[in-house]
Amino acid sequence: MNFKPLGKRVLVKRLEEANTTASGIIIPDNATEKPSQGEVVAVSKDVNELTNGDKVVFGKYAGNEVTIENEKYLVIDTDDIFGIIGE
Repeated sequence: MNFKPLGKRVLVKRLEEANTTASGIIIPDNATEKPSQGEVVAVSKDVNELTNGDKVVFGKYAGNEVTIENEKYLVIDTDDIFGIIGE
């Protein structure tokens, strides 16, 4: 992939959430909320606090969805990222 965000933005791939409950009930895709966690896959040169591979938590309505090479990503402003998971 050849995409470089501009400004203080990062490219994030959403982390998939489980489609079944603990009791084994399958939840249809249209009944689940989109996850608000993802993995950073590209960082602009203006962003110092994040790197590729970081797992982040972001706002429910954060970012703009883009499709690159048939994959869906979010371009998110760093102000909409709440934190890094696992640090």
